[in-house]
Amino acid sequence: MVQGPHPAPPRTPAPPVPQASPAAVAHPRADRERVPAAPTTVEKVTGAQSIVRSLEEQGVEVVFGIPGGAILPTYDPLMDSAKVRHILVRHEQGGGHAAAGYAAATGRVGVCMATSGPGATNLVTPIADAHMDSVPLVAITGQVGASLIGTDAFQEADIVGITLPVTKHNYLVTNPDDIPRVIAEAFHIAASGRPGPVLVDIAKSAMQSPTTFSWPQEVSLPGYHPVTKPHAKQIREAARLLATSRRPVLYVGGGVIRAGAAAELRALVDASGAPAVTTLMARGALPDTHPQHLGMPGMHGTVAAVAALQKADLVVALGARFDDRVTGQLSSFAPHATVVHADIDPAEIGKNKAVDVPIVGDLREVLTDLLPELAREHGQHGKPDLEAWWKQLDAWRETFPLGYDEPSDGHLAPQHVIQRIGELSGPEAVYAAGVGQHQMWAAQFIKYQRPNSWLNSGGLGTMGYSVPAAMGAKVGQPDRTVWAIDGDGCFQMTNQELATCTINDIPIKVAVINNSSLGMVRQWQTLFYESRYSNTDLHTGHGTVRVPDFVKLADAYGCVGLRCESKADVDATIKRALEIDDRPVVVDFTVSRDAMVWPMVAAGVSNDDIQYARGISPAWDRED
Repeated sequence: MVQGPHPAPPRTPAPPVPQASPAAVAHPRADRERVPAAPTTVEKVTGAQSIVRSLEEQGVEVVFGIPGGAILPTYDPLMDSAKVRHILVRHEQGGGHAAAGYAAATGRVGVCMATSGPGATNLVTPIADAHMDSVPLVAITGQVGASLIGTDAFQEADIVGITLPVTKHNYLVTNPDDIPRVIAEAFHIAASGRPGPVLVDIAKSAMQSPTTFSWPQEVSLPGYHPVTKPHAKQIREAARLLATSRRPVLYVGGGVIRAGAAAELRALVDASGAPAVTTLMARGALPDTHPQHLGMPGMHGTVAAVAALQKADLVVALGARFDDRVTGQLSSFAPHATVVHADIDPAEIGKNKAVDVPIVGDLREVLTDLLPELAREHGQHGKPDLEAWWKQLDAWRETFPLGYDEPSDGHLAPQHVIQRIGELSGPEAVYAAGVGQHQMWAAQFIKYQRPNSWLNSGGLGTMGYSVPAAMGAKVGQPDRTVWAIDGDGCFQMTNQELATCTINDIPIKVAVINNSSLGMVRQWQTLFYESRYSNTDLHTGHGTVRVPDFVKLADAYGCVGLRCESKADVDATIKRALEIDDRPVVVDFTVSRDAMVWPMVAAGVSNDDIQYARGISPAWDRED
């Protein structure tokens, strides 16, 4: 990477990709809230049978799980279900991430299942992950018999208490008569309002007891009424500000995708003429090829996106939560801007950043109501003059494009590998990333043209997310190409799910971006710890004995293993992986360990201090 205060040399730009079809861009809202089923005849069943019947009535297609003693009564009738497919995962964490990947790719509620004690506690990480990223998830766990609860019985753990801070809601069921009602409520809560995970912990004694099954015709939760319709006065004020601002920015968060509001967002972008930025969780909400899209903001966002927020006089936040990775030093974030914040969750509004116009409501309804009000304001005041603003934005885009330098060590540039995966696979594919440098490069160098095509652990930053999430996404979207873009560190945390993929005919493709290091940690050690590389060498390549050898590992799991070490072979290797569709494919890309993610805002500093490359920062107040 270029050193010193000199101007940056030309950097390899990321070429555009073809525009996706309008149908692919305007992804419709998933029907997350199931229409009540037809009246169900009361049946005499066991509690376990009631669980399975409830899942069938709810329309559940697939459950990811592992049996064990406390959940075993449910696995017996589950074997007879002709409607619910159970996929036996190799670790409960994999099951939870698979359910989340299924949900993120389809918009439907994902379902996972585990036994009591360690089985349930292994679900804590994916539950917390889903909670941070607002993913609709129902986790069903077995619990020891009701009479044993609180006695430290074998494989007992208070999973309700453990998960209380990281679930939207949870239940402990000891009465088998409650099972249909509780499961119906769990799915309703998980999918409505701000989506999130719900845990249903069911005592083994309740599963084994006789009961009657009757599916509830409606869900009645007197204390739970998410506000979906925004207040008209706030909508009018937001429209007035957007119509009269001279330096507006639409700050788009993952809530737009969760609300299925991509089409409405694009209409607002077109009508307003304002620039838009999409957060890590919102990649794909607006096509990257849209001329008003400045890219991703935040710690590793584009210079144009970061600068736009810093210099804006109006920030319209849509389903975003002013995360620290976006704002940098909060006190210096968007210092000149009036802030409009629209979100389904009232607790998010004003939590981190003071808000001038709060709007509580479902993003799809917010945008639907905002569009005609904006048109009315334009009719009254005319459209704002944004020419000077766009001149400045375009100058930033032209001067500081996303790019990368070719490695000097002879290894592959990871950015090139990931860019070519995106270009050769296309916008209709689904991409699930692990956490670290490869995650940021995948967010930067793949061009996303539609919502639900980019899956990642944004809030919790969970290593090991990628492979099981890709597995779940492929189950939910079997006709799409699904890539897990993983690091050699992340991959070793959950790669046992390759066995699940092979046995269950789930042909995902895994790109291991192998720098033989914990890459992002190593980058920070380079920048902030005087290149003291404490415990970041993974010995998976770069002249080591390759522990493990990922190609051999892939073969052991019944997958196709490929290795690419030359830039000349990158395209051919990716094309070969795309041709194989009868089993999973693992590609070991040997990349430079010295490659870094740029641009970068160091943790805790102002976004004004963004570095385009090492030692190179834009001169914001420069007269161009």
